[in-house]
Amino acid sequence: MSPYAARRARLAAGMAPGAVAVLATAPEALRNGDSEYPYRHDSYFYYLSGFTEPESVLVLVAAKGDAPARSILFCREKNVERETWDGFRHGPAAAREAFGFDEAYPIAELDARMARLLADVPALYYANAHSAAFDAQVAGWIKTVRAQSRSGVVAPARIEHLLPLLDEMRLLKDASEQALMAKSADIAGAAHLRAMRAAKPGMFEYEIEAELLYAFRKSGAQFPAYTPIVASGANACILHYNANNAQTKDGDLVLIDAGCEFDSYASDITRTFPVNGRFSAPQKTLYELVLRAQEAALAAIVPGRPYSDFHDAAVRVLAEGMLELGLLDKARFGSVENVLAERAHTQFYMHGTGHWLGLDVHDAGAYRDLSLADKPSRPLLAGMALTVEPGIYVRPAPGVPEQFWNIGIRVEDDVIVGVGDNGGARVLTGAAPKTVAEIEALMGA
Repeated sequence: MSPYAARRARLAAGMAPGAVAVLATAPEALRNGDSEYPYRHDSYFYYLSGFTEPESVLVLVAAKGDAPARSILFCREKNVERETWDGFRHGPAAAREAFGFDEAYPIAELDARMARLLADVPALYYANAHSAAFDAQVAGWIKTVRAQSRSGVVAPARIEHLLPLLDEMRLLKDASEQALMAKSADIAGAAHLRAMRAAKPGMFEYEIEAELLYAFRKSGAQFPAYTPIVASGANACILHYNANNAQTKDGDLVLIDAGCEFDSYASDITRTFPVNGRFSAPQKTLYELVLRAQEAALAAIVPGRPYSDFHDAAVRVLAEGMLELGLLDKARFGSVENVLAERAHTQFYMHGTGHWLGLDVHDAGAYRDLSLADKPSRPLLAGMALTVEPGIYVRPAPGVPEQFWNIGIRVEDDVIVGVGDNGGARVLTGAAPKTVAEIEALMGA
């Protein structure tokens, strides 16, 4: 059984007997004129189907009594003329065979068939309030079923939100997903290495970005996973900077936050390095503080520990460093506990230390245990994938030592929980140099 078929079976088994789930892929989108953005399927749809063509809908019917579960695909018909213009399309018969569906029909038949599939079923699962157009289409199906009430036909009594069920499934990466994520991480790590080697004072940020994009595509990645950040000097203190149009200067640090998408799975790496190949003393001091924070965070990623623990571990190390280096006034705060209680560290570190990673860069899944009243941070489980990305960003401000002004540093790696040494985190992104010695040796070569 393919991993997609196994996921469909697992989802159907968790639905009410005889219930129906329906999930559409993403629509195509115009960029300008009659030119479309490069098409990217919906992640939830792909997770269950492996099917990448637009204008597609997946329907699952849960088992009930002697009737087994069924998976049904609606997709574009085979059309040789359109294939001349737009490229290959499977058509229902070939898609059913290639992707292991029980049934497949032309997308033009969706409305008529859904009105029949929803008759006398106890519940409908779909991504409600996810797309206004699809909400309206679902409402039309239910209205059609209700119109048959005099004949004894009953519409679904319950509408269930489908995505929370899929979010929980997507949180745990199976072996096929872990392999794809490792490949994506390898490609992205090699791209960062290439960018470091190419970087020289006077280059524009977009020239360094071009090295990344070349390496991604050259190695088979289909897309960048997100718009790359190539931020030199003070630009590195802007968390989501992506203009990438400044000229680097001798003495600048360059912060690159860039990952790729390989067979739909994302990588997400940040490295910070001196464009001239040598860290200044203040840069090295802050950089090694961030590295220590990341080491503490990685050590806290253990199955059973709360998700929040690795962020808390990183923040504590950073807060200690901020006090020791004079970024925060030791006479005023006195202790790390006071810094944390007043959240004073957020002047220099204002974001979380990671996020889920997978089909989406910020992947699906709740960060808290929503089944409990106080909604505590959920425990980590083997197979979860996440980023670990502490940083420090020092903007000019009164009382802040000038030697640290306009230095922005972040170090980010991708990890899978519970598959590393001693059951800890397996770091996927080790191909990208990270220590001061490694970076300076690479750039001085």
